[in-house]
Parts: sequence; structure tokens; C-alpha cells
Amino acid sequence: MIFVPSLGLALLPLVFATVYDVQVGADGLTYTPEAIGAVVGDQVVFHFHAKNHTVTQSSFADPCGLKDGGFDSGFMPVAADQTDDLPTYTITINDTNPVWAYCRQASQTPSSHCGLGMVFAVNCGQDGQPNSFTNFKKAALAVGASLSAAAASSTAAPAYTTAPYGGYTIPVAPIVTPVTQTITLESQVWTTTYNSYPGSPDPTPAAVQGTVHTVVVGGPGKLLFDPPFIAAQPRDTVVFQFQQKNHSVTQSSFADPCRKLATGGFDSGFMPVPDSVTSNFPTWNITVNDTSPVWAYCRQQIPTSHCGAGMVFDLMLKSAVNPVQNSDRNFTAFQNLAKALNGTTATQSAAPSTTSNGAVSVRRGVAGFALALSAVIAMLF
Repeated sequence: MIFVPSLGLALLPLVFATVYDVQVGADGLTYTPEAIGAVVGDQVVFHFHAKNHTVTQSSFADPCGLKDGGFDSGFMPVAADQTDDLPTYTITINDTNPVWAYCRQASQTPSSHCGLGMVFAVNCGQDGQPNSFTNFKKAALAVGASLSAAAASSTAAPAYTTAPYGGYTIPVAPIVTPVTQTITLESQVWTTTYNSYPGSPDPTPAAVQGTVHTVVVGGPGKLLFDPPFIAAQPRDTVVFQFQQKNHSVTQSSFADPCRKLATGGFDSGFMPVPDSVTSNFPTWNITVNDTSPVWAYCRQQIPTSHCGAGMVFDLMLKSAVNPVQNSDRNFTAFQNLAKALNGTTATQSAAPSTTSNGAVSVRRGVAGFALALSAVIAMLF
């Protein structure tokens, strides 16, 4: 991908262009070099190393925010063992004004690469001048410090509300903001709309095809999911393999764990499996396509509420900062609420005031849904 300038070399026939090579992520969360001086017609070629970074144009005033009309390489995932044929992204310098750039990985979270100092500049001021690279990087680090402080404050003093029934006090839901973003991965480019929330990771998949995760539900004498939780990323698929007895995976909410969402929620339906069956178990698939938490439970009530028994499964984002597990609305809190309510206080009708976040589409065999999933299920013996 090339950022096309308004002026070309044809206007400067007597000037020989210089090509500057910049290594992205070769030495951690850095561009190497971090700043260069260039003239009109010069090119800057960014070489992306292991991990998943971008080079995105910002401004001195907003070092970690995309500039209107600015360039953006998109995410460039590179395997840890890849050392050659690295992906590149080139910009051409079309004037002598400063160019400011950053990596937008984990944007708006305490793990923001920009907030940790991963910034770059062309034609910035010298040290001692207001628009120096040193001051630009300090501004980026200040953004990171602010995000970390906000996250720590949110964790230390969360707001609380009351569950829809039972009188239990629970943490309030985070504020969710719909975000539309262009994703670039390998040779594919697409636009995705997802729900961003405090600590929300970036929606870029690890691979175009995604990873398949298999979770065994139940089995002879087993009251568990195996494994009990997994980490996944967008485009990954989770295959629930239903073994002996009769269970479902049904969408609920954190505040009302044992009742189906009133509208828009997914439901696998019951999956009865006789004790005599030992192979060709029924499955129900979920494709991860968002970053917002989605909660689920088993709606089996015979002989007792499976949800109320508190057997749990957790699907969480593969990220350095886990916004679900590191918040008060985490796996353990969801499990404890389900146990406290015991699935008996709720009526069997759908929860009246809770709706889907719009990130879920369902069909038998494959169902799209958002991160992270926590399903509360207990198995019959």
C-alpha cells in the first residue's frame, strides 16, 4: 500500500530521492529509527517485524489518534519465526511539514502501543523546540499514563447496581461505543463494525482463516466443559461438542445469568445425547466476530437448574489486557451470581429488559457471536 503524494519526482528532475528504511517492532515497541529528516520526493519504507503493528498518521496535538485523511498501513501481523519477506508499507514525502505517526495496536487501552511510546516522526523539530520528537513522544506516553490511570481508577472504585431480581448488587456494565474500522490482514481488506468498551482490544484477527477451538460439553459422569475456558480472537471458531445428557448454550446477560435475552439472543437448542452414544456427537459452532462480552447459560431445568449449579465456561480475548477477567464483571462474578440466584428465582419467560448488543447472528452449526462468552452449564448424571 502506498500513500500517494500530491507532488511527484517529475516536478523535481534535478533531485535524487532518498529511500529511508524503518524497522517496525524489530526491537520491541519501537520504530527504528524513531525520527528522520527528509525532503520532498523522498520515500520511507516501513518493514514490519514479528507481532502485529501499524504505521498510522496522527498529529502533534493528538499523538495516538488517527489524523483526518491521514495514511494508515492497517495491521501487519507477522509470525514470530518470520525473518524474511517481511511486509512493507511506503509513504512518499510531498512537503517539508512534520509527519507524525504511531502504532494503533490496542488503541484506547492501557496496553496501547502508542501510549507505551511507539511513535515516529519525519521532519520534526530539534530537541529544545516545541515540536521536537522528544516532546511528541512525551505526549504519547502521557496518553498511555492517562489510560492506565483511568483503568486503575475504574477497577479500584467501580459503580454498582442491583440485579433484575434477587436483590443482588453487581458491577454496572461498561459503556459500549460502536466503532467502524478497516481491517487489513494478509491480502484481504474489509470493514468491520464492533462494540468498543474500556480495555477493549483491537478486532484484527490473528489469521484470515482463524483457529478452531473444540470444547467438550459433559460426558459420562462429568459436570464440566473441557477445557473450562479458552482464549480466542476474531474469526476463530468455537465448536461445542455435546456429549451424554441434554444441554443447551443460550445467550443471557451478566446481570441476569439464568434467563434468555428478550430479543436477539442465540440459543443452540437442547442437544440430547443418549448414554449409549460414544461417537459422532452433535456440535454447535460459534464464530468470534466482535470484542464485546457475551454471556450464556444452559437452560436445562431437569432435575434442577443447570445454570444455578454454577458450572461455567469462559471464552475471552487473546490479549495482554483481558477486559473481562481483569474487571469486576468477570468469570467468577458471573458464576457466583448464577449460583446465588440458583436459577429458581427467575421465571421461565425471557428477561424483559435486556436485549442483544447486536453482535450476534446464529444458525445451526455455525453462529456468529462476540467476545467474550461465559456459559454457565451443569450436566445431568
